[in-house]
Amino acid sequence: MMTFKPRPKQKEVLDYTGGKMGVSAVPGSGKTVTLSVLAAQLVASRVLEDDQEVLVVTLVNSAVDNFARQVGDYVQRRGLLPHVGYRVRTLHGLAHDIVRERPALVGLADGFQIVDERAADQIRQDAAEAWLRGHPDVAEDFLAFDLDEGKREWVRRDQWPRLVSGIALSFIRRAKDVPVTPAELRERMDQRPGSSILFQGTADLRSVGGSFFSPSPTGEQSFSPPPMGERGFPLLEMGWAIYADYQRALAYRGAVDFDDLVRLALRALQLDREFLQRLQDRWPFILEDEAQDSSRLQERILRLLVGPDGNWVRVGDPNQAIYETFTTASPHFLRDFLEEPGIVPRELPNSGRSTQSIIGLANYLIDWTRQEHPVVAVRDALTLPYIEPAPPGDPQPNPPDDPGQVRIVARKYSPTAEIQAVVDSLAKWLPEHQDDTVAVLVPRNQRGFEVEGALKKQGLPYFSLLRSTPSTRAAAGVLGNALNYLADPASPVKLATLYRVWRREDREDEVANERLEWVAGRLRKCQQVEDFLWPRIDHDWLDILGVVDEFPDLHEHLAKFRALVQRWQGATMLPVDQLILTLAQDLFDQSADLALAHKLAVVLRRASESHRDWRLPELTQELAVVARNERRFLGLSGDDTGFDPEQHRGKVVVATVHKAKGLEWDRVYLMSVNNYSFPSALPHDTFIAEKWFVRDGLNLDAEALAQLDALFDDDVGYEEGGATQEARLEYAAERLRLLYVGITRAKKELAITWNTGRRGDRQPAAPLEALRTFWEET
Repeated sequence: MMTFKPRPKQKEVLDYTGGKMGVSAVPGSGKTVTLSVLAAQLVASRVLEDDQEVLVVTLVNSAVDNFARQVGDYVQRRGLLPHVGYRVRTLHGLAHDIVRERPALVGLADGFQIVDERAADQIRQDAAEAWLRGHPDVAEDFLAFDLDEGKREWVRRDQWPRLVSGIALSFIRRAKDVPVTPAELRERMDQRPGSSILFQGTADLRSVGGSFFSPSPTGEQSFSPPPMGERGFPLLEMGWAIYADYQRALAYRGAVDFDDLVRLALRALQLDREFLQRLQDRWPFILEDEAQDSSRLQERILRLLVGPDGNWVRVGDPNQAIYETFTTASPHFLRDFLEEPGIVPRELPNSGRSTQSIIGLANYLIDWTRQEHPVVAVRDALTLPYIEPAPPGDPQPNPPDDPGQVRIVARKYSPTAEIQAVVDSLAKWLPEHQDDTVAVLVPRNQRGFEVEGALKKQGLPYFSLLRSTPSTRAAAGVLGNALNYLADPASPVKLATLYRVWRREDREDEVANERLEWVAGRLRKCQQVEDFLWPRIDHDWLDILGVVDEFPDLHEHLAKFRALVQRWQGATMLPVDQLILTLAQDLFDQSADLALAHKLAVVLRRASESHRDWRLPELTQELAVVARNERRFLGLSGDDTGFDPEQHRGKVVVATVHKAKGLEWDRVYLMSVNNYSFPSALPHDTFIAEKWFVRDGLNLDAEALAQLDALFDDDVGYEEGGATQEARLEYAAERLRLLYVGITRAKKELAITWNTGRRGDRQPAAPLEALRTFWEET
């Protein structure tokens, strides 16, 4: 490792000796290395007792490995032992440490299990389906009035269940972030005071309150609610019911999910003061990385561990807070912390990553957002400081500036034409830049899959970061589901699960996921599986299925799946290791997953040799054990090894903008910057969370969470539609930050394009127009 020579602003951070400090760090400012050196300094300064540690909390597992390696290197340089005097954890890893130490304190057995996201998704899906069966008519409260009967029935059967499952996911996460258990939530719902909750709007809103509405003297609709368990809040009732069923299923397994782990860690700290004090003494210094992605629970846990007079350094960039849509994270926690009395504020504004032109473009986006964004409520989406170039003599100087290498393309592309334009540009650029790095960044996975298809057709080498390469557990789960079906080939339910596994990446795209859910639902109801897989000439399940207008390529799609399953059934005659490798060749396309499949094949071959009487059911169970025991069976996934763009010079890396955070490339193409992927909360913008089949343009996800929030704040009422409007503003703010992240991935060259969408009615995003005007004038 090179000797670290801190910049003046980095040195200000490294001068820290104690207390509370907040650090705003711009993209490429070296915050990770700065925090690593600070941790090593604290370890080497002899301020720790023998059993004390510096606790570093970061966002993802790959960052844990990176921090641990860097801190270890710096500690060893000072002549100290590595892995002593510091601990690096994600929030979930920290919560696991806390709960494992005192599981009985929070009602858990010593051998409690942690279900992964895949298993949790299935449990939640089962709970949602059970609720749907018991409440078939609730959909009518929310479906658009102008749906014809045929379309309405299709929506009820295929779209509404998927929407309910998504609402349940958000509701359960928010409930656990509050935190509140199903029993506590039920009690609050039943005991909510009957004080007036004010609804404003048209008669459409009465469907939420039913007959409990009455005119008020002011002409507004005054609503005196019954106990919250009655009909007034159907989304709240639905969320509670699925949450309760979900938690019962976890308890039956003796398990918790990742959100429970954090919730229970907080409870353990609150219940046992001596336990808390012992942990406070163990970790006298807490360093928090990526603090812009802190959640309410993370903040509360760390505040307890720090105590009123403890030592806490929080480093992050509120302008790179891009996970609010998927998690309970919010940049407001870091922003508020920076403004608290007694907090020492510091900045890391210098970045040697990008050219001056790219820095100027990113800084202008901050200015335009703060001063000129057409929606005033969104103007706080981006904050200072500006990005400043590296100071003279810096060991990481900025690349030489060339304004001509920044292109904001005004051309109105169709989606297909935009991809072709990018691929044509790459075909010209790539042969002459084999020593450079390049990435195509897209808003969502499905768009990236289309880019990959065009690159493959053009014969251009590429590397995909679209699929978060499965961890050991997830990859083993994919193969386990395949084996599970092959062990019981007449089961339509297991066949549907196998189809979901085969098309698992479709979940990331709204349109593709519609087909996935529709097909899986039909396969589950296929009474004779052989009618699909091995049909007679006069009796093919595909023919019975008929033509489906929404999915014109359905028969070709299912014929391909049928051919694969036939091939896999034939492979069951092979030894189990060869069967695993056959499945892996069809189910994986990432080298890490294929390497993992080889390891799993060896494990199962040994199990088969040790238990000669085992057949596929027993071997499937063995694979499930391997999948659960993640700590003892280390995989080779990207999550374990991290990703380094420098190792893929001469190839096109395809990634979502979210996945690209923390990475950098010499040349970046930023695609699909239109008013659907990057809306600004303007009247002509459209929002992915507002489903076309829901009445009044409601975002039911947001409305359900607003009902939950109102339940715990007597001063806040619930007004239907208000949460939808607020969600638009929050999403527009997050998308501005996502655009900022996309721009700041580029080191030397940047091209930004947009397209008109599938229907041809999309417009360029408002910030894109502002950037283009600024760049042309500049």
